[in-house]
Amino acid sequence: MSNFSVKLPDSLYKSLQELAKQDGISIDQFVATAVAEKIAALTTEIYLGELAKRGSREKYDAVLAKIPDILIRNFSSLRDMAFTLS
Repeated sequence: MSNFSVKLPDSLYKSLQELAKQDGISIDQFVATAVAEKIAALTTEIYLGELAKRGSREKYDAVLAKIPDILIRNFSSLRDMAFTLS
């Protein structure tokens, strides 16, 4: 494990204390989790961006062209759909 010091505005630190207490975890655990979540979000964004670069509009259009043009009923809930299907 590594240690580092962070300067936070008092209001942010107070929120950090309150949220960690609500979650029943230490401030260290809260910060470590927050950093892990941010890293996951950014690396996912980078991964999806790289994946998108490999995409092809032509291939996308070809896949969509295989879907039949039919009217699909808009169900407001799964319950509506279940009654309709039975």
